[in-house]
Amino acid sequence: MGDDFKNRLKTLIIEALSLEDVEPDDLADDTPLMESGLGLDSIDALELVVSVEKEFSIKIKNSEEARSALRSIDTLAQFIRERQAASA
Repeated sequence: MGDDFKNRLKTLIIEALSLEDVEPDDLADDTPLMESGLGLDSIDALELVVSVEKEFSIKIKNSEEARSALRSIDTLAQFIRERQAASA
């Protein structure tokens, strides 16, 4: 899982959050998703968690786990990879 995976994830983020005028290339892998980065609020984060769980067939157990996974695109990609590997 390389750039294609992260581009898929970035596209999902853009679609889930209805980010207008944002392209996957506009999002750096280390862009913070909460607060200073994309500035997701708790409702945005919940929408993104639901979309990620559905798209990648994983489960995010609680808000603390979600907060940790949603630090950046890199951390979210790593979290998804670990969950998928654990369930394989």
